[in-house]
Amino acid sequence: MVVAIDGPAGCGKSTIAKIIADKLNITFLNSGSFYRGITLSLLRSGIDLENHQEIIAHAQKLDIDYVNSRLVINGEDVEDSLHTDQVDAHTAQVSSIIPLRHIVNEKIRHITKSLSIICEGRDMTTVVFPDAEHKFYLDASIDVQALRRFKQGVSNLSLEEIKEGIRKRDEIDKAKAEGALKIAPDATYIDTSDLTIEQVCEIIIRKIHN
Repeated sequence: MVVAIDGPAGCGKSTIAKIIADKLNITFLNSGSFYRGITLSLLRSGIDLENHQEIIAHAQKLDIDYVNSRLVINGEDVEDSLHTDQVDAHTAQVSSIIPLRHIVNEKIRHITKSLSIICEGRDMTTVVFPDAEHKFYLDASIDVQALRRFKQGVSNLSLEEIKEGIRKRDEIDKAKAEGALKIAPDATYIDTSDLTIEQVCEIIIRKIHN
């Protein structure tokens, strides 16, 4: 079974997907982690983020795995390094490179071939798993998105700076030539702005069991 969730940053996708994975005893997969992991590796290697050819060559050489819902690159668990301000600032740019998206999508499909999963990202319902049994699009107002990210305490930026960063990132994500952030026609749309995490989980689980 594949449960696919899309939506912008700060709409609660990761938290909600993790809770549902626990409740249903299935694997949680965060597609954004793959792009963040590659971005982290590129930054560490000092590769020019404008040089798409070099980025693709670098990504193809990486041994990427997903163990216990944590990203492992070349044998190193990098999960705790994926949400720095530096990685945040460059992930949307890196993830907009079309050949790189193909590499990541293949890796995700390969890793999840024999698993029941709940996955979340920007194009899970439209590109990566268009045939998923259950599709959801979570949304939230920009103010709520920024406040949630701010409260996570992983950023050194002010609330206004976080809001501006999310606005820019959502713009890039919605304008991508491939894998753009959009609502799949057959996805259930949920505005999470005024809902608690528990309420959103309840709605999704009810839909899955129907």
